[in-house]
Amino acid sequence: MITLRPAKERGHFDHGWLNTYHTFSFASYYDPKHVHFRALRVINEDVIAPGRGFGMHPHDNMEIITYVLAGALEHRDSLGTGAVIRPGDGQRMSAGTGIVHSEFNPSPDEPVHLLQIWILPDEDKLNVQPSYEQKSFSDADKLNRWRLIASPNGADGSVTIHADTRLLVTKLAKGESLPVELDAARHAWLQVVRGAVTLNGQPMQQGDGAGVSEENTFTLAAAEDSEVLFFDLA
Repeated sequence: MITLRPAKERGHFDHGWLNTYHTFSFASYYDPKHVHFRALRVINEDVIAPGRGFGMHPHDNMEIITYVLAGALEHRDSLGTGAVIRPGDGQRMSAGTGIVHSEFNPSPDEPVHLLQIWILPDEDKLNVQPSYEQKSFSDADKLNRWRLIASPNGADGSVTIHADTRLLVTKLAKGESLPVELDAARHAWLQVVRGAVTLNGQPMQQGDGAGVSEENTFTLAAAEDSEVLFFDLA
């Protein structure tokens, strides 16, 4: 069963410095039909104006992934981390027992376009020590194939998260297709971050998402050059 979440139905707020779309309920946006999908709690598509950002604020017991599409985002946190996240990077922050952090666009003239992703940790991984991890993955490594960028065990050089969730990404060229395979009783969320695809023949555009359950194999095909995230969820 495939359930489409059209981009045009997401929550939307334009704060001037921040233009944001919420796939799931977040802050003042609440939709009882779209609170989360399995452990996937937040997918916010954000465009942050030059020289602006989120000031220091706290989190706990959440796995937070930042996926930058264009521009650069400067991260600082109470662990002493100072990092710049760019397109191609896989980054995660495990909030654990508690962390304070900021995310800022350091450019004086270019916006930064990103996805902010929250994943609920496994019950037995609550209250771990907070931590930060960032790695770079080449475009070539994602071209017309699935590249694992986050997993529970750091497989294949991915960053490690405290959840039974795997995040994969592809940059799929126009006319190419990829199988999407799930183990029995697993679930998937597909998020189109660029381009246009079909999922088992169902069209999806940039910003669209789809939850998949009770399907073991299905096909993603690119109608134009596209970039897609694939969450493999318990």
